[in-house]
Amino acid sequence: MSLLALLVALAAERGLTHLFHLRELRWLDGYFDWAARWLGRSRGEWRIAAATLVLLLPVLPVALVDRALGGHLLGLAQLAFAVLVLLLSFGPRDLNDEVDDYVQALEQGDREAAARGAKELLEADAAGRGSGLREAVEEAIFVQANNRIFGVMLWFMLLGPAGAWLFRVSDLLRRRAVFEAVRSGADAQSLGGALALLHGLLAWLPARLAAGSFALAGSFEDAVGNWRVAVDQAAGGLLDRSEELLARVGKASLQPSLAGLPAAALDAATARGAWRIVSRSTWIWLAVIALLVLAGSVA
Repeated sequence: MSLLALLVALAAERGLTHLFHLRELRWLDGYFDWAARWLGRSRGEWRIAAATLVLLLPVLPVALVDRALGGHLLGLAQLAFAVLVLLLSFGPRDLNDEVDDYVQALEQGDREAAARGAKELLEADAAGRGSGLREAVEEAIFVQANNRIFGVMLWFMLLGPAGAWLFRVSDLLRRRAVFEAVRSGADAQSLGGALALLHGLLAWLPARLAAGSFALAGSFEDAVGNWRVAVDQAAGGLLDRSEELLARVGKASLQPSLAGLPAAALDAATARGAWRIVSRSTWIWLAVIALLVLAGSVA
C-alpha cells in the first residue's frame, strides 16, 4: 500500500499545482514563534530535548489518525490519508516548476524573475553572487531535492504518513528558524541550531541514498570521486556535511554532459541538467522501492 500511495501522490502532484499554496502551512509560523519563546528559557541539552518535543507535537495527530484508519474500508481510507499527507509533505513548492520558471526567466533575459527564482532555490538572496550564482543554483537543486522529495519518500517508507510529515515539519521549522535568525538574532539562532541538528539527523540517511542515486543517474565515476572529496573535506554541522555531499556528488554526476556548451547557455543548461539528474534519481528510487516491496511480499 505504501508504494501505491507514493505513486498516486507523485502522479497527483503534477495535476494539482494550483493548490500548492496550501502546502506553505503558515500556521506553523505561529507555532514556531510560540516555541521560540518557550525554548528561549532552555539551555544546552535541554534545548535539544525541547526542540524534539516541538518537532513531535505536530506529528502526533497524523500518527494517531493513520493508526485509527488502519483496516477500515479495506484500507482505502488509510490509503487516501497517506496520499493526502504525502501531497502536503512534498514541497512546500514544486521543485520542477521552480527550475522551469528560473530557466524560462534566463532564456527570456528577465533578470528580476531569474533572481527571484534563484532566491527560492537558494533560500537566500541571490544578489552579489556574480559568476558563482550558476554553481550555487546547481548545488541548491540537488540539496532541495533531498529536502523536498527524497527525505519525504524515505521516511514515508520507514514510518508511514507520520514519517513523511515528520520530515516535512522538521524542514519547515528549520526554514523558519533561518528566517528568524536573520530578522531577530541570537534566540532564533539558538533554536535554529537545535532544529538544524534534528533535521540533519533526519536528512543524513536520505542524503546519502540520494547521492548514490545521483551517481547512478549521471556520471558514476566522477560522482564517486567527488564523494571521496566530500568525505575527506567534511566540515561544519551534520546538516552542512550532508548538503555538501549532495552538492558535490550531484555536480560531478552532471559535469561531463555540460562539456562543450557555449558559456551563454551554461546557466540554463546547468539548472535543466541538475533537474534531469534529480528526475532520473526519483525513478531509480521508485524502482528500488518496488523491488523491495515485491521481495517482501514473496518472502
